[in-house]
Amino acid sequence: MDSEHWRAVVTAAQDGDRRALDELVAGWLPLVYNIVGRALNGHADVDDVVQETMLRAVGNLGSLRDPDSFRSWLVAIAMRQIRDRARRKTPDRLEEAEASDFAELTVLRLQLEGQRREVAEAVRWLDGEDRQLLSLWWLEVAGELTRRELAAAVGITRQHAAVRVQRMKERLETSRGIVRALDGACPGLREVTGRWDGRPDSVWRKRLARHVRGCGYCGGTREAVVPAERLLAGIALVPLPVGFTLSLAFGGKTAVAVTSVGWSAKLLGALTKPAVAMTAGATIVAGGAYVVTQPPDAPPPRAAVTPTATPRSEPPPSATPSPTPSSSAKRKADPYGTVVDAVDRAPDPNARPAALPRRPESGITSTGGPKAVMQHRGDSVTLSGRGFVQVRWQISPHSRPGGVVMPTWTGLKGRLFHVASGGSRRMDDPLPGAPNGYATGMGGPDIGYAVLPPGTQQMWQNEYFYLDGTVTLTQNERGCDYGIAVSPSNWEAVDEDVNEGPPQGAIRYGLVRDTGTDSAPVPQYLTRSAPADPATVPQRSRV
Repeated sequence: MDSEHWRAVVTAAQDGDRRALDELVAGWLPLVYNIVGRALNGHADVDDVVQETMLRAVGNLGSLRDPDSFRSWLVAIAMRQIRDRARRKTPDRLEEAEASDFAELTVLRLQLEGQRREVAEAVRWLDGEDRQLLSLWWLEVAGELTRRELAAAVGITRQHAAVRVQRMKERLETSRGIVRALDGACPGLREVTGRWDGRPDSVWRKRLARHVRGCGYCGGTREAVVPAERLLAGIALVPLPVGFTLSLAFGGKTAVAVTSVGWSAKLLGALTKPAVAMTAGATIVAGGAYVVTQPPDAPPPRAAVTPTATPRSEPPPSATPSPTPSSSAKRKADPYGTVVDAVDRAPDPNARPAALPRRPESGITSTGGPKAVMQHRGDSVTLSGRGFVQVRWQISPHSRPGGVVMPTWTGLKGRLFHVASGGSRRMDDPLPGAPNGYATGMGGPDIGYAVLPPGTQQMWQNEYFYLDGTVTLTQNERGCDYGIAVSPSNWEAVDEDVNEGPPQGAIRYGLVRDTGTDSAPVPQYLTRSAPADPATVPQRSRV
């Protein structure tokens, strides 16, 4: 979810804008439902905990000082409600009738198969604290939360969170082995489970895990086991059940509470109306939440492309035309791979971009899911298909300034172009309202600067690329603290971004680099090879 958009929505809701409050609750309710549902494994109390979380968030919205922290603040509220519920319940009450097993909901509503189904069902075997942590980690690997937000929600340091997550993952893998074994036909296992009542718990997890480790039949895998994080990255939010939204709107005490905080009829209608989500070229209609799908295996035939370089509208007379590296390409039709993105100066703030050429799109699949957040050296994502990709930059020189070791594109099969830059600012633009010590997105005199290697193109907040094939992007962060978020996109989203300019905090319009032909710029740090250390890819691409 776009941080700038939600910052504006939160601020408007705090100022009493009813429409903004509607959008805020409807937009974030699926995230809370998935955290609570997975932490409580679909217990009958899920509805009450979700409703109480949203009511507390709306009731205390005015106390939130930083709109940018809304997501982490909301997740922390949800986790407190989960823990409070556990303290209020006795062990007997905790074992009361399950409303609907959340693992089963995940499998059925997202139509999971194979090892993804196995991971979802393995959650049943985790203890309560592990399920709470997994409910956050699941969303972290799906790009919905950051590790910092996960640690804050649990109330521990990032270092402690890393240890807790690793231990939880080990127990999850043990549980996956149990799920695989129970799906098999081991006669010894049938004897072990003769007195089992079919309800997963920690005692039987230990017994069955002991059998799996010592059994040649159950312990042998008939296919390569994919790490859980790679499987979860492609799983999105479980849709809200229609019954849940109705209970939120009409359920006794909750309805009174809703009225007291002033939720509008439009909001309640939004919660019960199916939402349509567009991801990677596929459209899914679901009961009030977002579902991620992959595009068809067989892409549609290529469409004819008629590129145009005429601007959408003429810039003001005082504006300087937006410089792009495509001008020399127009004079000389270079073959693909010889025109490398070169350093350019920032265009005039009032200079509108040239028109963005349309290219064939059948959708991009990503091993990192709908949004891969890469914050550490060695993090990577492999992209495949035909379409547009957004790479969004987040640099933190206040945490650690220094030389930037740029991300690299490796193992290219096909073609890759750098088509546009957007986000309404370059990273070296002055930040609106920032103190002198933090003057730009690249840093300031009081904290130091993030420094690019000589000859490296200055990046914008959002960089856009067009891929027709397969390539891997690796984060090589070393000298300076930075992160990048990689998401499949589409022509409409790119075109809208680059044409959003001042006012309202934006600094400049975007920059279109695409010529619509093979002479369009190729990203720096790109290679068809697959070096052992991606950080060694040279700056000037040879593809």
